[in-house]
Amino acid sequence: MKDKLLHKLKVLAESAKYDVSCSSSGVARKNNGSGLGNASAWGVCHSFTEDGRCVSLLKVLMTNVCLYDCAYCVNRRSNDVERAAFTPEELVEITLEFYRRNYIDGLFLSSGVLKSPDHTMERMIRVARSLRTVHGFQGYIHMKTIPGASRALVYQAGLVVDRLSVNLEIPLEQDLKRLAPEKDHQSVYKPMHFIQQGMQQSLEDRKKFRSAPRFAPAGQSTQMIVGAAGDNDRDILHLSSSLYQRSGMKRVYYSGYIPVNTYDARLPTTTVRENTLKRENRLYQADWLMRFYQFSATEIVDSGQPYLELDMDPKLAWALRHPEQFPVDVNTADYAMILRIPGVGVKSAKMIVAARRHGRLTLSGLKKIGVVLKRAQYFIANNELPHFTIQEATPEYVRRALTEPASVRPPSQQLSLGF
Repeated sequence: MKDKLLHKLKVLAESAKYDVSCSSSGVARKNNGSGLGNASAWGVCHSFTEDGRCVSLLKVLMTNVCLYDCAYCVNRRSNDVERAAFTPEELVEITLEFYRRNYIDGLFLSSGVLKSPDHTMERMIRVARSLRTVHGFQGYIHMKTIPGASRALVYQAGLVVDRLSVNLEIPLEQDLKRLAPEKDHQSVYKPMHFIQQGMQQSLEDRKKFRSAPRFAPAGQSTQMIVGAAGDNDRDILHLSSSLYQRSGMKRVYYSGYIPVNTYDARLPTTTVRENTLKRENRLYQADWLMRFYQFSATEIVDSGQPYLELDMDPKLAWALRHPEQFPVDVNTADYAMILRIPGVGVKSAKMIVAARRHGRLTLSGLKKIGVVLKRAQYFIANNELPHFTIQEATPEYVRRALTEPASVRPPSQQLSLGF
């Protein structure tokens, strides 16, 4: 690869690392001659296709030149950073070269806003269209839709890529206007709506004509920055819940705020990175509860509890706030209630419902199914357990037992079941 292209790639892949709308960030794993493939620290991320396959994607910006001066962005207009831009032809060449070398399975393409949203989208579409129609590239392509882009361009993009996404960035409109005065949520919701319309129209067309083209078959996603403004977890999860009600919204990603522009007085002056990462992790866990465990956002956080607890997962926190719901008899309870038992996952809950048709479940059976008895023991009713559920032990005791290391608890407060 030419040195000029390689330098551009390093600059623009580094600039793309804060976009987490793929499933992982870059890795540094070189081939020592005994394996297959190669991944550099810049530019390669991993995502999952609709059928569950993990794919390696070239994650890069078209350009880090940007019209906007968003306070939280490393590529903001007023920052003194090295700028670079790929031509569509250069990016096509790099993608094909990496694919032929087995470095990647596809492309994750985003961009700063060059001249205008439509101008930038046109350049990105040229890359995807050239890969698909000129070179016959069938790998996975995820493209970030530029906020403010026109309906026609969003539709063109959806016909040549697998997934489209538009970043909300800041959860609350008033905070977005304060930190990025040139943006508003409407410029994000419009292309989201265009994508949704395109997917629905594609489904209708394919019912009539099997050969009709598919529009963004892997759906759409979005990303929010956590902790850059005055938002709380209740604001974020309620917004995520409303987004998931939109047809085709596959994932909401959460990115813990990283202070890249510490000189801007509008941003938090200090942030504890460890707490930011914990909060990000708890939001993903809460998001999982909404998507797979039949929890609503109002159950997880409310006006009296606007933040998720950092020292425990949100499912356990809900159970401790609602001791009246427990203990649960796994041999008679319905699937929805079994899902709410701490230590029981979706797969385990389904196996419990299936297994109890053939006889009563014992502790040994629950353990084989995959139930985490260290947690579940306080929330289930079973004749093999001592009468020491959350009702007898109290929520305060269970909290200490499950969140504090055993070595710091008095021996009288330690319960052993022999597992």
